Amino acid sequence: MDKAERAALRLIARAEQCSNGITRKLERRGCDKDSIREVVSRLCELDLINDSRYARLWLQSRLRFARSPMRLLSSLCARGIDHDDAQTALNTVLDEDAELVMLAKYIKKYGKNKTQPIKFILKSEGFSTTSIKKYFNEE
Repeated sequence: MDKAERAALRLIARAEQCSNGITRKLERRGCDKDSIREVVSRLCELDLINDSRYARLWLQSRLRFARSPMRLLSSLCARGIDHDDAQTALNTVLDEDAELVMLAKYIKKYGKNKTQPIKFILKSEGFSTTSIKKYFNEE
């Protein structure tokens, strides 16, 4: 077992990893780029690394602290998760009730100091039209 594989398995044993994240961590540890590609590919084939699973778990762990759906999506993409995979994970994890809770927190914290109409801001932050209407009792 080479250095990259040992390091990757230790990282996976500690926490869920995404392919981009584990690649960067292995590079910082001085592992050979070819070894990294081979190890990450093999671990993905074995489903020990799964970006979709990572995205769902990451989102679940941050939902109650999240500012908005758009911020969650941006954070996942910054971690190297494909935009479509990140959006799919967000749609899976962020149900209507969770979105309404997040929306209410957003308005409470940020809604008073805005110069633009709050509904426009909420839409630009990724909140669904359905949740916005429901929050303002416009159904």
